[in-house]
Amino acid sequence: MSGAQAGGPARLLVWAPGGMGEVAPGDDLVARVGDLLAADGGLEDGDVVVVTSKIVSKAEGRVVQAADREDAITAETVRVVATRARPDGTPALRIVENRLGLVMAAAGVDASNTPDGTVLLLPEDPDASASRLRRGLQERLGVRLAVVLSDTAGRPWRDGLTDMAIGVAGLPPLLDLRGGLDAHGRPLSVTVTALADEVAAATELVRGKAEGRPVAVVRGLGGSVTDDDGPGARVLVRPSEEDLFRLGSAEAHEEGRREGYRAGWAEGHDAGYEAGVRAAGAAAAED
Repeated sequence: MSGAQAGGPARLLVWAPGGMGEVAPGDDLVARVGDLLAADGGLEDGDVVVVTSKIVSKAEGRVVQAADREDAITAETVRVVATRARPDGTPALRIVENRLGLVMAAAGVDASNTPDGTVLLLPEDPDASASRLRRGLQERLGVRLAVVLSDTAGRPWRDGLTDMAIGVAGLPPLLDLRGGLDAHGRPLSVTVTALADEVAAATELVRGKAEGRPVAVVRGLGGSVTDDDGPGARVLVRPSEEDLFRLGSAEAHEEGRREGYRAGWAEGHDAGYEAGVRAAGAAAAED
């Protein structure tokens, strides 16, 4: 952050230029975003450009015909994490793992701001999309920058929604502070900051949800912007063996009940079989 290294006040500047307009399938997103940023005064080395996944999906033609959004959610679902009935009788809320490995409500399928009878899917490969956009914007604007693709999601421990990074190029998605010292000289042993998610969430404050500002800029993180694209947002997805919320509470309870039943049945079956063998052996001995 600006000023942090010199011991002065640490500052971030975050803004979202207006005037983007509607994005359609086949649009050159580098040209559209580049024109927007150039008209806004251009960028500086080390700026981070945050773009909503929605306009990336639209430009990449991820608008698909779907008379029923629920069918589209099913098609994008790899694993169901939790389902909850809605009191108004509308289709149940589904929290699922989608094809990108992201755990999201409705698999990230969006039915807002799309023509009737269509839904919007997430980009096919958000990290690749971020990389292409970064490369094009750097060439067009002549500066070194990073690109983050953002989308909105909930969190297991907290109420409310926030934006997170689903595609990243040129910025470390995670900032590993382990091995360093805190302000009192104690070693940091568990602190790994989700840098890209924090950047995405900060820009949602200036982009809003319905203001027509799908692009934002964060200035003040130049020290974190890298020459290469980096590992991408995929490293933010927690491996299943480390996931403490792999299932919803009701689903975890039901899975435990089924596993317990299967284990008990197998144990009882084996015990009954052994008893039967012993009885047959005893009867044969008496004969």
